[in-house]
Amino acid sequence: MTNPAATLPSRTSDALSVQVALDPSAIGALRSRLRGPVLLPGDPGYDDARSLWNATIDRRPALVIRCLGVADVVAAVEFVGEHGLALTIKGGGHNISGLAVADGAVMLDMSLMRGVRVDPAARLAWAQVGCLLGDVDRETQLHGLAAPLGFVSTTGIAGLTLGGGFGYLTRRFGWTCDSVVAFDVVTADARVVRATETEHPDLFWALRGGGGNFGVVTGFTYRLAPVGPEILGGAIVWRADEAPRILDAFRTLAEEAPPELAVAAGLRKAPPVPWLPQEVHGQDIVAYFVCYTGPMGEGERLLAPIKKLGRPVADTVMRRTYLSQQCLLDATQPKGRRYYWKSEFLPGHERELLDRARWHAERLASPHSLVIFFPLHGAIDRLPPDHSPFGNRDAHSVFNIGASWERSEDDVPNIAWARAAWDDLRRFSTGGTYVNFLNEEEGSDRIRAAYGPHYERLAALKARWDPTNLFHHNKNIPPSR
Repeated sequence: MTNPAATLPSRTSDALSVQVALDPSAIGALRSRLRGPVLLPGDPGYDDARSLWNATIDRRPALVIRCLGVADVVAAVEFVGEHGLALTIKGGGHNISGLAVADGAVMLDMSLMRGVRVDPAARLAWAQVGCLLGDVDRETQLHGLAAPLGFVSTTGIAGLTLGGGFGYLTRRFGWTCDSVVAFDVVTADARVVRATETEHPDLFWALRGGGGNFGVVTGFTYRLAPVGPEILGGAIVWRADEAPRILDAFRTLAEEAPPELAVAAGLRKAPPVPWLPQEVHGQDIVAYFVCYTGPMGEGERLLAPIKKLGRPVADTVMRRTYLSQQCLLDATQPKGRRYYWKSEFLPGHERELLDRARWHAERLASPHSLVIFFPLHGAIDRLPPDHSPFGNRDAHSVFNIGASWERSEDDVPNIAWARAAWDDLRRFSTGGTYVNFLNEEEGSDRIRAAYGPHYERLAALKARWDPTNLFHHNKNIPPSR
């Protein structure tokens, strides 16, 4: 066990050189108020708690508080407030920016709070902040229900939802945040409040996409819809020489397919997985990732011409569980790789855009990297633009340039590839961007692009709910003055 004395940065300065010394008695008093453990550098479990999905992020908080309940969160917020300390919050730890951890700060590690409760009659699910998507899906699918969560089951629900959120069900049911009916929140002054359309409706509006700027959300209540347990889904893969035809068909699918059908299109090198023929391993490919959640007979009719496109080298689209579909892309996003993303919302899929995307995919700096297009057109534009701060309801798609590699010595070429591709493709953007895909270097101009006309209202609400900007280790919206 290390010496319990710690030195932490004050939140009143951006410079980590400004320190606040905590003596052992202060940390001892904190421990006495908590059910969860307090970890210092060198303690068992400290390195695991501070580690994130993106291995390019390697920071060392001075103190990790592993919360087991709301009372722990309240005590932690009071502690950092009393001592004027910097605070970060970790849910699933999957965010590309690594904002869950900062050198010398206090980290609230919420990953132990993973309870889920489903009310099938009301079609509601309450989930604690530390849940991963798979935790929620497993419980809701017991009743043939689902919330519109993301594409990778190991993603945390908190960051996904507070930043807007989208997945296979978005074309049917909207952004993830559109399905939230209540947030349980610990505020900057350590109050416990519930935000709904009728209780603190201004806070409720802000949390539907405004990120972690307004409090520590400890629980989410989602509206559910009948989905599964059986759906039609999987992947279809072609060699890259068929990409022009396959991407042209994708243009039509993205605009004309019914909302029950979501087809994402990706360009990458074939991974060495058993369901792909060995002769294509390491070769350039184009792939569809397919999910159909309507009636099975209609889905099979819709998918028949898609399965006949070109000469597929692999086709795993079949009747499967929705749970297995939600894990389909997990292996492409393992914890511990190095990641760097660039992304934009799109008004459509111009042929020139797809041609340029194909050109950049042929020049990948790593076999793990990809360019992928996720369809969005459908339910998101049925709501008014000001329904939530996470608007972007004019978007028909989002592209993500996902650089992914293993070794730190390969950082420069992989980041350069992603930046070059983004510099070329961003001219096709709506002008909006997805806040959850912003990397750590992207600043206030990109945050404003994510929120567009809602930014000033968010800044005013920030001034009301967090006037001292306690919650600033995020894609920060400073309080308006």
